[in-house]
Parts: sequence; C-alpha cells; structure tokens
Amino acid sequence: MSQAAPILEARNVSKYFHDPLTVQVLKDISFTIQRGEFIAVIGKSGCGKSTLLYVLSTMDTDYEGDIMLEGTILRGKKDAELARIRNNSIGFVFQFHYLLNEFSVLKNVMLPGLKKGDSSEKEVEHRAYEKLRILGIQNEALKMPNQLSGGQKQRVAIARALINDPLIIMGDEPTGNLDKKNSDNVFDIFSELCSEFGQTLLVVTHDLDFASKTHRIIEMEDGRIIKG
Repeated sequence: MSQAAPILEARNVSKYFHDPLTVQVLKDISFTIQRGEFIAVIGKSGCGKSTLLYVLSTMDTDYEGDIMLEGTILRGKKDAELARIRNNSIGFVFQFHYLLNEFSVLKNVMLPGLKKGDSSEKEVEHRAYEKLRILGIQNEALKMPNQLSGGQKQRVAIARALINDPLIIMGDEPTGNLDKKNSDNVFDIFSELCSEFGQTLLVVTHDLDFASKTHRIIEMEDGRIIKG
C-alpha cells in the first residue's frame, strides 16, 4: 500500500446518543484506510457499525475526535462545505437503491455529476454512460427504474456512486436486499472496481461470506473495534 496520507482516518472517535438517556454508541474508534483497500465492517446489530459509517461519511457531525479525508480534518467545516465534500469525494451505496422513479436510469446516474457543476451536461452524460458500461447495464440507460430488476437497480446505484470518481465508496448493507446470486454480483463489481480502477471501498455488512473475501475485516462489538 502507498505510504501517502491515508484516504480516510478516524482518530479517537466517540459518539453519544441523548434520547432520553445518554448512551455511548462509539467508543474511542481509531483506524486508517489506505488508497485501494476494500474493507468490510462487521458486528452484531446495534454494535455501532452503521453509526460509524454515517460519522465517517460526514452525514453525522455530532461526535468527538477527528475524521480526516486525505489528511484534511473535517471537524468544524460548515454544512455546505461538508455537502460539497460528500458529493465530490464520497460515493454511497445503500441497502435500498434510492433511485428517483421520475428520471431515467441515465439521469439518475448523472444527478451527482450535475450537482457538482464543474462539467457540461454532455460530459456528465458521457461519464454516466461509461460507468453504466463498466457495470454492464448501458443498454438499460434510457429505461425507468421501475423497469429494472433489483440487481439491476443496485448496479445503477453503484454507477451513480462512481459518477464523480470519488476517493472512497461507502456501502451500508449494499447486498442486504439481494439474493445470493445478485449479492455475489455486487461483490464481484466492488472487487473489480478495487483491482482494476484502484477504488477504495468501505462496506458495512451482515454478510460474512461477502466480508470474508475483502482485503480486511474491521469487527465491532459494543461500540468498539475488537479486530482489524
């Protein structure tokens, strides 16, 4: 692995929920992710893994400690700046694909690229077709999401996550809604993105078969990292 600044680093991150009692859900979490790593975060329900993902992704800013993206400390940045970082540098793939049914597949993939605003619509469209081609669904580009299977929808969601060439893709149970065949397909896609394109991936999953094939497993228990 490169000895350059890690893509992502957590330093002594803790988080509390206050509803109605104060409960500590993340306890002094520290780890680094290097460029091109494919990492799975596992642990029982309620251990804090999804909470950790939301903190790392800047969607939750109420925490103690520091999160660094390519060496830049994210603490204290304004909401608008964090939204820009999320859109430009972090791709998201969730259990539910959250595609907008009123837009075509192509337009769904283009949306984060259009929001970024530094390329013409034509350039973003070209990039979107390229991502769909990598994922083997370019022929579905002009269809509407409700015309696709569950596995195809998740591929579209992955293409959308890739549109701005993010530093890191974060997945929250990305295979949780899929059968074994489509889960394996998603793993193969992530693995290829890592090996062929050097993409960095951090995936929270209950699927131990999926996790076992990644580069590294981070195991959580009761808000702490116990392995990885």
